[in-house]
Amino acid sequence: MKFLLVTVFLDMLGLGLIVPILPALMTVVTDDPATAVLWSGVLGSTYGVLQFVVSPLLGRLSDRCGRRPVLLASLVCLGVDWFAHAAVSGPWPLLFFHALAGACAGTNTVVNAYVADVTEPADRAHAYGLIGAAFGLGFVAGPTLGGLLGAVDVRLPFVAAGVLCFANAAYGWFILPESRPGDGATPLTLRGANPVTAIAVVLRRPVLGRLTWARLCADIARMIHQAVWTFFLTVQFAWSTAHIGIVMAAGALAGAVFQARAAGAIVRVLGDRRAAITGSLIGAVSLAGTGFATEPWMLYTCQAVGVAGSFGGAAAQSWISRGIGADEQGTVQGALTGVSAIAEACVPVAAGAVFASLIAYGHPSLIFTGAAVFAAAATLLLATTRESAKTT
Repeated sequence: MKFLLVTVFLDMLGLGLIVPILPALMTVVTDDPATAVLWSGVLGSTYGVLQFVVSPLLGRLSDRCGRRPVLLASLVCLGVDWFAHAAVSGPWPLLFFHALAGACAGTNTVVNAYVADVTEPADRAHAYGLIGAAFGLGFVAGPTLGGLLGAVDVRLPFVAAGVLCFANAAYGWFILPESRPGDGATPLTLRGANPVTAIAVVLRRPVLGRLTWARLCADIARMIHQAVWTFFLTVQFAWSTAHIGIVMAAGALAGAVFQARAAGAIVRVLGDRRAAITGSLIGAVSLAGTGFATEPWMLYTCQAVGVAGSFGGAAAQSWISRGIGADEQGTVQGALTGVSAIAEACVPVAAGAVFASLIAYGHPSLIFTGAAVFAAAATLLLATTRESAKTT
């Protein structure tokens, strides 16, 4: 678990490092701000598409060959991508390496499967809460450090991210044990590697299928919020960049502490199903409230409510992992990562277009009402799904 927490933290730290500096790098690479924006969008979409295409295969490979080699290979590929960001002088080579990183982005898939391997069902929600906390802490530290390093040199944050990835891979090579030896009987076929087929197989399973649809709705709500949040704060409240950064960092830090300290206890009391439903409902209320926030104190209240519901994700992940066999944890987690990749690739573009239209009509906050609808749909799906020892 220590290595997994460090891995998630460093992954998010590495991604966060480049957030404040990517526009400047792309401007240097393309010599034109407008072209830089276009290429930044292409890079992000390419990463998401390749992650969608390859994640089911990586999950399947972790079932067949073991978690350890797939996880370490993913870390090395991500490190290569960051060093490429620091070294290349044109957008096309950058696109190639970013596509490679998306194809090897198996960290989330394998970490979730690894947690299921090494924890008892009763402790699994707490473990996933710790993973969420590490994710949040990396989100706090990454942009701050990236901004400081980028002030020295626009390529320095990418070098730092690459060093962190390789250091973590080396750490894992010597420290990380295999959680589950590979099963040579697990077949590797084109049908199993096809992301559409892999997701369709998951969706056809009555309980797991409903949980997957709920996951997709929750991911859509999350990505709508993530895509427009900083723009909303600028338009609605005219906050400065520093103010926005402080509010985002405070929210991420509060969420990380809450998940690390409280998520496991709450899920133990409520159980996976009730905790997932309750957390999802609280999240929907937070998003709906944000849609009506006209004063900063209202916004802070909604943000606090959202933090209070953050245990729902850990509970839902525990519910899913508890109901699938050890020989298919990687396969199912790969399909779920593919589902999340769909939202990550498609939602930001759509949310940005809708938000721009709402600004023109003078109602930008309505975007969060739309996000709340998807969160409410996720809650309804969870509430109408029976609890089963096996999500078959």
